[in-house]
Amino acid sequence: MILIDPLLLKYIFISFTWITFIWELYLSIRQRKKVLQTKEVPKELKDVMNEETFRKAKLYTLAKNRFGICKEVFSIIVTTFVLYKDLLSGFWDASVILSPYDNELAVSCVWFFILTSLSTLIDLPFTIYYTFVLEDKFGFNKQTSGFFIWDKLKSYLIAQVFSMIIVSIVIVVVKRGGDYFFVWLWAVVCIITLIVLTIYPSVIAPLFDTFVPLPEGELRTNIEKLASKLEFPLTNIYVVEGSKRSTHSNAYFYGLFKSKRIVLFDTLLAKDDGSGCGDAEILAVLSHELGHWKHNHITKNILVFQVNLFLLFYIFAFMFKYPPVYKALGFFNSQPVLVGLLVVVQYIMMPYNTLVSFLMTCLSRKFEFQADEFAAKLGKAEYLEKALVQLNKDNLGFPIYDKVFSAWHHSHPPLLERLEALKHGKEE
Repeated sequence: MILIDPLLLKYIFISFTWITFIWELYLSIRQRKKVLQTKEVPKELKDVMNEETFRKAKLYTLAKNRFGICKEVFSIIVTTFVLYKDLLSGFWDASVILSPYDNELAVSCVWFFILTSLSTLIDLPFTIYYTFVLEDKFGFNKQTSGFFIWDKLKSYLIAQVFSMIIVSIVIVVVKRGGDYFFVWLWAVVCIITLIVLTIYPSVIAPLFDTFVPLPEGELRTNIEKLASKLEFPLTNIYVVEGSKRSTHSNAYFYGLFKSKRIVLFDTLLAKDDGSGCGDAEILAVLSHELGHWKHNHITKNILVFQVNLFLLFYIFAFMFKYPPVYKALGFFNSQPVLVGLLVVVQYIMMPYNTLVSFLMTCLSRKFEFQADEFAAKLGKAEYLEKALVQLNKDNLGFPIYDKVFSAWHHSHPPLLERLEALKHGKEE
Protein backbone atom coordinates (compact mmCIF):
# COMPACT_ATOMS: atom_id res chain seq x y z
CA MET A 1 0.00 0.00 0.00
CA ILE A 2 1.31 3.45 -0.95
CA LEU A 3 2.19 5.57 2.08
CA ILE A 4 0.61 9.03 2.03
CA ASP A 5 2.26 11.91 3.85
CA PRO A 6 0.44 12.10 7.22
CA LEU A 7 0.31 15.91 7.03
CA LEU A 8 -1.38 15.70 3.62
CA LEU A 9 -3.83 13.18 5.02
CA LYS A 10 -4.64 15.50 7.92
CA TYR A 11 -5.42 18.33 5.48
CA ILE A 12 -7.60 15.94 3.48
CA PHE A 13 -9.61 15.16 6.63
CA ILE A 14 -9.98 18.86 7.40
CA SER A 15 -10.96 19.55 3.78
CA PHE A 16 -13.69 16.89 3.92
CA THR A 17 -15.21 18.49 7.02
CA TRP A 18 -15.11 21.97 5.46
CA ILE A 19 -16.65 20.81 2.18
CA THR A 20 -19.50 19.25 4.15
CA PHE A 21 -19.90 22.41 6.23
CA ILE A 22 -19.95 24.70 3.17
CA TRP A 23 -22.55 22.51 1.47
CA GLU A 24 -24.78 22.52 4.56
CA LEU A 25 -24.32 26.28 4.95
CA TYR A 26 -25.28 26.80 1.30
CA LEU A 27 -28.46 24.77 1.79
CA SER A 28 -29.36 26.66 4.97
CA ILE A 29 -28.91 29.99 3.19
CA ARG A 30 -31.11 28.78 0.31
CA GLN A 31 -33.82 27.77 2.77
CA ARG A 32 -33.58 31.06 4.66
CA LYS A 33 -33.90 32.98 1.42
CA LYS A 34 -36.94 30.90 0.41
CA VAL A 35 -38.68 31.55 3.74
CA LEU A 36 -38.00 35.29 3.56
CA GLN A 37 -39.35 35.44 0.00
CA THR A 38 -42.60 33.70 0.93
CA LYS A 39 -45.06 36.42 1.90
CA GLU A 40 -48.44 34.69 1.80
CA VAL A 41 -50.11 31.51 2.98
CA PRO A 42 -50.06 28.92 0.15
CA LYS A 43 -53.42 28.71 -1.59
CA GLU A 44 -53.75 25.04 -0.57
CA LEU A 45 -53.76 26.07 3.11
CA LYS A 46 -55.67 29.38 3.05
CA ASP A 47 -58.78 27.74 4.53
CA VAL A 48 -56.92 26.12 7.44
CA MET A 49 -53.94 28.38 8.20
CA ASN A 50 -54.50 31.98 9.24
CA GLU A 51 -52.04 34.84 8.78
CA GLU A 52 -51.02 34.88 12.44
CA THR A 53 -50.08 31.18 12.48
CA PHE A 54 -48.25 31.62 9.17
CA ARG A 55 -46.28 34.59 10.54
CA LYS A 56 -45.37 32.74 13.73
CA ALA A 57 -44.30 29.64 11.77
CA LYS A 58 -42.12 31.85 9.58
CA LEU A 59 -40.42 33.45 12.58
CA TYR A 60 -39.91 30.02 14.22
CA THR A 61 -38.33 28.59 11.07
CA LEU A 62 -36.02 31.58 10.69
CA ALA A 63 -35.00 31.34 14.35
CA LYS A 64 -34.15 27.64 14.00
CA ASN A 65 -32.28 28.35 10.77
CA ARG A 66 -30.19 31.07 12.42
CA PHE A 67 -29.50 28.85 15.44
CA GLY A 68 -28.47 25.95 13.19
CA ILE A 69 -26.03 28.10 11.23
CA CYS A 70 -24.41 29.48 14.40
CA LYS A 71 -24.06 25.99 15.86
CA GLU A 72 -22.52 24.60 12.67
CA VAL A 73 -20.02 27.48 12.44
CA PHE A 74 -18.93 26.82 16.02
CA SER A 75 -18.73 23.07 15.34
CA ILE A 76 -16.50 23.41 12.27
CA ILE A 77 -14.13 25.73 14.17
CA VAL A 78 -13.83 23.24 17.05
CA THR A 79 -13.38 20.26 14.70
CA THR A 80 -10.68 22.04 12.69
CA PHE A 81 -8.85 23.05 15.86
CA VAL A 82 -8.98 19.49 17.25
CA LEU A 83 -7.61 17.99 14.03
CA TYR A 84 -4.99 20.66 13.36
CA LYS A 85 -3.61 20.65 16.91
CA ASP A 86 -3.61 16.84 17.26
CA LEU A 87 -5.80 17.08 20.36
CA LEU A 88 -7.06 13.52 19.94
CA SER A 89 -3.55 12.20 20.57
CA GLY A 90 -3.15 14.69 23.41
CA PHE A 91 -6.29 13.28 25.06
CA TRP A 92 -4.87 9.79 24.53
CA ASP A 93 -1.67 10.73 26.38
CA ALA A 94 -3.81 12.08 29.22
CA SER A 95 -5.84 8.86 29.21
CA VAL A 96 -2.67 6.77 29.59
CA ILE A 97 -1.90 8.73 32.76
CA LEU A 98 -5.47 8.59 34.11
CA SER A 99 -6.16 4.94 33.25
CA PRO A 100 -6.18 2.58 36.24
CA TYR A 101 -4.69 -0.20 34.07
CA ASP A 102 -1.84 -0.13 31.59
CA ASN A 103 -3.59 -1.75 28.62
CA GLU A 104 -5.27 -0.54 25.45
CA LEU A 105 -8.77 -1.54 26.56
CA ALA A 106 -8.68 0.53 29.75
CA VAL A 107 -6.97 3.51 28.11
CA SER A 108 -9.47 3.45 25.23
CA CYS A 109 -12.41 3.55 27.65
CA VAL A 110 -10.88 6.53 29.49
CA TRP A 111 -10.16 8.26 26.16
CA PHE A 112 -13.69 7.72 24.91
CA PHE A 113 -15.08 8.93 28.24
CA ILE A 114 -13.05 12.14 27.96
CA LEU A 115 -14.16 12.78 24.36
CA THR A 116 -17.86 12.15 24.99
CA SER A 117 -17.83 14.19 28.20
CA LEU A 118 -16.17 17.16 26.52
CA SER A 119 -18.57 16.89 23.59
CA THR A 120 -21.51 16.92 26.00
CA LEU A 121 -20.16 19.98 27.82
CA ILE A 122 -19.47 21.85 24.58
CA ASP A 123 -22.95 21.09 23.26
CA LEU A 124 -24.72 21.91 26.54
CA PRO A 125 -24.95 25.72 26.09
CA PHE A 126 -26.54 25.22 22.66
CA THR A 127 -29.01 22.71 24.09
CA ILE A 128 -29.91 25.06 26.94
CA TYR A 129 -30.41 27.98 24.56
CA TYR A 130 -32.49 25.93 22.13
CA THR A 131 -34.71 24.55 24.90
CA PHE A 132 -35.13 27.50 27.24
CA VAL A 133 -34.85 30.39 24.81
CA LEU A 134 -35.81 29.40 21.28
CA GLU A 135 -38.39 26.70 22.02
CA ASP A 136 -39.70 28.58 25.03
CA LYS A 137 -40.21 31.77 23.00
CA PHE A 138 -42.59 29.95 20.66
CA GLY A 139 -44.45 28.11 23.42
CA PHE A 140 -43.06 24.59 22.89
CA ASN A 141 -40.83 24.03 25.91
CA LYS A 142 -42.53 22.63 29.01
CA GLN A 143 -39.41 21.54 30.91
CA THR A 144 -38.40 23.01 34.25
CA SER A 145 -34.71 23.49 34.96
CA GLY A 146 -34.81 20.59 37.44
CA PHE A 147 -36.47 18.27 34.92
CA PHE A 148 -33.92 19.30 32.26
CA ILE A 149 -30.90 18.68 34.53
CA TRP A 150 -32.15 15.27 35.70
CA ASP A 151 -33.10 14.29 32.14
CA LYS A 152 -29.66 15.18 30.77
CA LEU A 153 -27.89 13.48 33.67
CA LYS A 154 -29.79 10.24 33.07
CA SER A 155 -29.06 10.41 29.34
CA TYR A 156 -25.37 10.98 30.02
CA LEU A 157 -25.04 8.13 32.51
CA ILE A 158 -26.94 5.60 30.40
CA ALA A 159 -24.97 6.60 27.29
CA GLN A 160 -21.69 6.16 29.17
CA VAL A 161 -22.63 2.69 30.43
CA PHE A 162 -23.67 1.45 26.99
CA SER A 163 -20.71 3.14 25.30
CA MET A 164 -18.15 1.53 27.60
CA ILE A 165 -19.68 -1.91 27.06
CA ILE A 166 -19.73 -1.51 23.28
CA VAL A 167 -16.23 0.01 23.12
CA SER A 168 -14.85 -2.89 25.16
CA ILE A 169 -16.55 -5.49 22.98
CA VAL A 170 -15.29 -3.84 19.77
CA ILE A 171 -11.68 -3.76 20.97
CA VAL A 172 -11.74 -7.38 22.19
CA VAL A 173 -13.29 -8.64 18.93
CA VAL A 174 -10.78 -6.74 16.76
CA LYS A 175 -7.82 -7.93 18.86
CA ARG A 176 -8.88 -11.57 19.01
CA GLY A 177 -10.91 -12.01 15.84
CA GLY A 178 -8.05 -12.86 13.50
CA ASP A 179 -7.89 -11.84 9.85
CA TYR A 180 -11.68 -11.93 9.50
CA PHE A 181 -12.42 -10.01 12.67
CA PHE A 182 -14.68 -7.66 10.70
CA VAL A 183 -17.16 -10.52 10.17
CA TRP A 184 -17.27 -11.26 13.90
CA LEU A 185 -17.46 -7.56 14.70
CA TRP A 186 -20.40 -7.13 12.34
CA ALA A 187 -22.19 -10.15 13.84
CA VAL A 188 -21.70 -8.90 17.39
CA VAL A 189 -22.94 -5.40 16.52
CA CYS A 190 -25.98 -6.93 14.80
CA ILE A 191 -26.84 -8.75 18.04
CA ILE A 192 -26.27 -5.61 20.11
CA THR A 193 -28.53 -3.63 17.75
CA LEU A 194 -31.37 -6.14 18.13
CA ILE A 195 -30.96 -6.15 21.92
CA VAL A 196 -31.11 -2.35 22.08
CA LEU A 197 -34.17 -2.26 19.78
CA THR A 198 -35.84 -4.77 22.11
CA ILE A 199 -35.06 -3.23 25.48
CA TYR A 200 -35.07 0.49 24.69
CA PRO A 201 -38.85 1.05 24.45
CA SER A 202 -39.75 -1.08 27.47
CA VAL A 203 -36.70 -0.59 29.73
CA ILE A 204 -34.88 2.65 28.86
CA ALA A 205 -37.61 4.94 27.50
CA PRO A 206 -39.73 4.65 30.71
CA LEU A 207 -36.75 6.07 32.63
CA PHE A 208 -37.36 9.37 30.83
CA ASP A 209 -41.12 9.50 30.29
CA THR A 210 -44.26 8.10 31.90
CA PHE A 211 -46.19 5.55 29.84
CA VAL A 212 -49.78 4.77 30.85
CA PRO A 213 -52.25 2.44 29.09
CA LEU A 214 -54.79 4.25 26.93
CA PRO A 215 -58.06 4.23 28.92
CA GLU A 216 -60.98 2.12 27.76
CA GLY A 217 -63.22 4.03 25.40
CA GLU A 218 -64.15 4.60 21.80
CA LEU A 219 -60.63 5.54 20.67
CA ARG A 220 -59.04 2.44 22.19
CA THR A 221 -61.81 0.22 20.75
CA ASN A 222 -61.37 1.67 17.26
CA ILE A 223 -57.58 1.27 17.40
CA GLU A 224 -57.98 -2.38 18.42
CA LYS A 225 -60.46 -2.93 15.58
CA LEU A 226 -58.03 -1.37 13.09
CA ALA A 227 -55.18 -3.56 14.36
CA SER A 228 -57.37 -6.66 14.19
CA LYS A 229 -58.48 -5.83 10.64
CA LEU A 230 -54.86 -5.55 9.51
CA GLU A 231 -53.74 -8.56 11.59
CA PHE A 232 -51.32 -6.32 13.44
CA PRO A 233 -50.14 -8.21 16.59
CA LEU A 234 -51.14 -5.49 19.05
CA THR A 235 -50.53 -6.26 22.72
CA ASN A 236 -51.11 -2.83 24.28
CA ILE A 237 -51.70 0.87 23.62
CA TYR A 238 -49.89 3.51 25.68
CA VAL A 239 -50.05 7.25 26.11
CA VAL A 240 -46.71 8.91 26.87
CA GLU A 241 -46.70 12.16 28.82
CA GLY A 242 -44.68 14.09 26.27
CA SER A 243 -46.30 17.33 27.44
CA LYS A 244 -43.86 17.42 30.38
CA ARG A 245 -41.09 17.93 27.84
CA SER A 246 -42.62 19.73 24.87
CA THR A 247 -45.88 20.45 23.04
CA HIS A 248 -44.57 18.70 19.92
CA SER A 249 -46.54 15.54 19.14
CA ASN A 250 -45.94 12.10 17.67
CA ALA A 251 -47.16 8.50 17.48
CA TYR A 252 -45.27 5.28 16.86
CA PHE A 253 -45.26 1.53 17.44
CA TYR A 254 -42.49 -0.71 18.69
CA GLY A 255 -41.76 -4.35 19.39
CA LEU A 256 -40.29 -7.31 17.54
CA PHE A 257 -42.03 -10.31 16.05
CA LYS A 258 -45.53 -10.99 17.45
CA SER A 259 -45.55 -8.44 20.26
CA LYS A 260 -46.27 -4.86 19.18
CA ARG A 261 -47.25 -1.81 21.20
CA ILE A 262 -48.67 1.48 19.96
CA VAL A 263 -47.62 4.71 21.67
CA LEU A 264 -49.51 8.00 21.42
CA PHE A 265 -48.08 11.26 22.73
CA ASP A 266 -50.61 13.00 24.98
CA THR A 267 -49.97 16.12 22.91
CA LEU A 268 -51.46 14.29 19.91
CA LEU A 269 -54.85 13.98 21.61
CA ALA A 270 -57.41 16.76 21.08
CA LYS A 271 -57.27 19.65 23.59
CA ASP A 272 -59.75 22.36 24.57
CA ASP A 273 -57.52 25.01 22.95
CA GLY A 274 -58.01 23.42 19.51
CA SER A 275 -54.63 21.70 19.31
CA GLY A 276 -54.25 17.96 18.82
CA CYS A 277 -56.28 15.59 16.68
CA GLY A 278 -59.71 14.05 16.97
CA ASP A 279 -60.23 10.29 17.09
CA ALA A 280 -60.74 9.99 13.32
CA GLU A 281 -57.50 11.86 12.62
CA ILE A 282 -55.58 9.77 15.17
CA LEU A 283 -56.83 6.59 13.48
CA ALA A 284 -55.63 8.00 10.15
CA VAL A 285 -52.18 8.72 11.63
CA LEU A 286 -52.01 5.19 13.03
CA SER A 287 -53.09 3.80 9.66
CA HIS A 288 -50.04 5.55 8.22
CA GLU A 289 -47.81 4.06 10.92
CA LEU A 290 -49.25 0.59 10.35
CA GLY A 291 -48.55 1.12 6.65
CA HIS A 292 -44.85 1.15 7.58
CA TRP A 293 -45.36 -2.18 9.33
CA LYS A 294 -47.36 -3.70 6.46
CA HIS A 295 -44.66 -2.74 3.95
CA ASN A 296 -41.86 -4.01 6.24
CA HIS A 297 -40.16 -0.60 6.18
CA ILE A 298 -38.49 -1.07 9.54
CA THR A 299 -37.09 -4.45 8.55
CA LYS A 300 -35.84 -3.02 5.26
CA ASN A 301 -34.15 -0.12 7.06
CA ILE A 302 -32.46 -2.52 9.47
CA LEU A 303 -31.19 -4.66 6.57
CA VAL A 304 -29.81 -1.63 4.73
CA PHE A 305 -28.16 -0.45 7.94
CA GLN A 306 -26.53 -3.85 8.50
CA VAL A 307 -25.24 -4.10 4.92
CA ASN A 308 -23.77 -0.61 5.22
CA LEU A 309 -22.26 -1.48 8.60
CA PHE A 310 -20.60 -4.59 7.15
CA LEU A 311 -19.03 -2.50 4.40
CA LEU A 312 -17.74 0.06 6.91
CA PHE A 313 -16.17 -2.68 9.03
CA TYR A 314 -14.63 -4.26 5.93
CA ILE A 315 -13.00 -0.94 4.96
CA PHE A 316 -11.86 -0.52 8.55
CA ALA A 317 -10.22 -3.98 8.46
CA PHE A 318 -8.41 -2.93 5.27
CA MET A 319 -7.25 0.44 6.62
CA PHE A 320 -6.79 0.21 10.38
CA LYS A 321 -3.15 -0.99 10.23
CA TYR A 322 -2.20 1.81 7.82
CA PRO A 323 0.29 4.01 9.80
CA PRO A 324 -0.48 7.38 8.11
CA VAL A 325 -4.08 7.13 9.39
CA TYR A 326 -2.79 7.43 12.95
CA LYS A 327 0.14 9.75 12.29
CA ALA A 328 -2.23 12.23 10.62
CA LEU A 329 -3.83 12.74 14.05
CA GLY A 330 -0.58 12.75 16.03
CA PHE A 331 -0.41 9.05 16.99
CA PHE A 332 3.23 8.37 16.09
CA ASN A 333 3.98 5.62 18.62
CA SER A 334 0.73 3.67 18.81
CA GLN A 335 -2.18 2.51 16.67
CA PRO A 336 -5.19 2.11 18.99
CA VAL A 337 -8.12 0.17 17.56
CA LEU A 338 -10.72 2.70 18.68
CA VAL A 339 -8.80 5.60 17.12
CA GLY A 340 -8.50 3.71 13.84
CA LEU A 341 -12.24 2.98 13.83
CA LEU A 342 -13.03 6.65 14.50
CA VAL A 343 -10.75 7.89 11.73
CA VAL A 344 -11.94 5.40 9.12
CA VAL A 345 -15.66 5.78 9.83
CA GLN A 346 -15.77 9.52 10.51
CA TYR A 347 -13.15 10.92 8.13
CA ILE A 348 -11.97 8.46 5.48
CA MET A 349 -15.52 7.30 4.77
CA MET A 350 -17.04 10.78 5.05
CA PRO A 351 -17.86 11.18 1.30
CA TYR A 352 -19.38 7.70 1.25
CA ASN A 353 -21.35 8.33 4.46
CA THR A 354 -22.70 11.57 3.03
CA LEU A 355 -23.90 9.80 -0.11
CA VAL A 356 -25.48 6.97 1.88
CA SER A 357 -27.21 9.47 4.15
CA PHE A 358 -28.76 11.20 1.14
CA LEU A 359 -29.87 7.90 -0.40
CA MET A 360 -31.42 6.85 2.92
CA THR A 361 -33.30 10.16 3.01
CA CYS A 362 -34.64 9.43 -0.48
CA LEU A 363 -35.64 5.92 0.60
CA SER A 364 -37.35 7.25 3.71
CA ARG A 365 -39.40 9.71 1.65
CA LYS A 366 -40.49 6.86 -0.60
CA PHE A 367 -41.55 4.86 2.46
CA GLU A 368 -43.55 7.82 3.79
CA PHE A 369 -45.47 8.14 0.53
CA GLN A 370 -46.15 4.39 0.60
CA ALA A 371 -47.47 4.62 4.16
CA ASP A 372 -49.71 7.55 3.19
CA GLU A 373 -51.00 5.55 0.23
CA PHE A 374 -51.70 2.60 2.52
CA ALA A 375 -53.77 4.82 4.82
CA ALA A 376 -55.62 6.25 1.82
CA LYS A 377 -56.56 2.74 0.62
CA LEU A 378 -58.13 2.17 4.04
CA GLY A 379 -60.37 5.16 3.37
CA LYS A 380 -58.42 7.47 5.70
CA ALA A 381 -57.13 9.98 3.12
CA GLU A 382 -59.42 12.85 4.14
CA TYR A 383 -58.74 12.43 7.85
CA LEU A 384 -55.00 11.97 7.25
CA GLU A 385 -54.97 15.28 5.36
CA LYS A 386 -56.69 16.97 8.30
CA ALA A 387 -54.23 15.37 10.74
CA LEU A 388 -51.19 16.44 8.72
CA VAL A 389 -52.46 20.01 8.52
CA GLN A 390 -53.31 20.08 12.25
CA LEU A 391 -49.92 18.65 13.27
CA ASN A 392 -48.13 21.09 11.00
CA LYS A 393 -50.09 23.92 12.61
CA ASP A 394 -49.45 22.68 16.16
CA ASN A 395 -45.72 22.30 15.48
CA LEU A 396 -45.47 25.63 13.63
CA GLY A 397 -44.18 23.91 10.52
CA PHE A 398 -43.49 26.34 7.70
CA PRO A 399 -45.19 24.94 4.57
CA ILE A 400 -42.73 26.22 1.94
CA TYR A 401 -39.24 24.76 1.48
CA ASP A 402 -36.42 25.20 -0.96
CA LYS A 403 -36.44 22.09 -3.14
CA VAL A 404 -32.73 21.32 -2.81
CA PHE A 405 -32.77 21.85 0.96
CA SER A 406 -35.84 19.63 1.31
CA ALA A 407 -34.45 16.87 -0.91
CA TRP A 408 -31.25 16.76 1.12
CA HIS A 409 -32.66 17.06 4.64
CA HIS A 410 -36.26 15.89 4.79
CA SER A 411 -36.69 12.17 5.44
CA HIS A 412 -40.42 12.99 5.57
CA PRO A 413 -41.87 14.77 2.53
CA PRO A 414 -43.04 18.36 3.17
CA LEU A 415 -46.71 18.92 3.95
CA LEU A 416 -47.78 20.23 0.54
CA GLU A 417 -46.16 17.28 -1.27
CA ARG A 418 -47.98 14.80 0.96
CA LEU A 419 -51.31 16.60 0.52
CA GLU A 420 -50.84 16.63 -3.24
CA ALA A 421 -50.05 12.89 -3.29
CA LEU A 422 -53.12 12.12 -1.14
CA LYS A 423 -55.26 14.27 -3.45
CA HIS A 424 -54.08 12.33 -6.51
CA GLY A 425 -54.67 9.08 -4.65
CA LYS A 426 -58.30 10.01 -3.97
CA GLU A 427 -58.83 11.04 -7.61
CA GLU A 428 -57.53 7.68 -8.83
